[in-house]
Amino acid sequence: MRLTLSWLVAFFIFSAAPLPAQAEEAAFTIRAGDVLQITVWKEEGMDREIVVLPDGTITFPLTGTITLANLTPTEAQELVKEKLKAAMPDASVSVIVKAPLGHTVNVMGQVAKSGEIIMGRKMTVMQALSQAGGLTTFADEGKIKILRTVEGKETFIDFPYDDVVDGENLDKDITLLSGDVIVVPTAGLF
Repeated sequence: MRLTLSWLVAFFIFSAAPLPAQAEEAAFTIRAGDVLQITVWKEEGMDREIVVLPDGTITFPLTGTITLANLTPTEAQELVKEKLKAAMPDASVSVIVKAPLGHTVNVMGQVAKSGEIIMGRKMTVMQALSQAGGLTTFADEGKIKILRTVEGKETFIDFPYDDVVDGENLDKDITLLSGDVIVVPTAGLF
């Protein structure tokens, strides 16, 4: 098979085209329940695997209690370094998220397995429904909603299941945020 230059150019143009926009990419932030590995270079006694407490804090040697919830790992790293500055002025600190156990969504209603799903990566509604075992025969596909809390205010987002499942409007598959609840109601009898 002989490839021409024009075919290769067309291939790279189309393959490099961005995917349809979904939700704005938010920076990964630390949440309660996440497991962190905090290391201070050349300080063997300062390596710790720590679970972020429900109030968003951790306790680390020489720093005391620090709030890391809602910080990126880089911001957390800088905060720990700043807190260590008095005792260790040239500390080299790393903060790694070993397990994002605080990043969860819940699926409830007419799915095979209701419950909490840990989001180890970016996840859409269809992926979460798949992990929940799919919809039951009693599900009202046209009334699926996502309950999302933004700045303390709860809102419902309609999910166009029929459009997405047909494969025609994949750009309508909503990217989930940690804390979202997918509600799959029961279809009415009449």
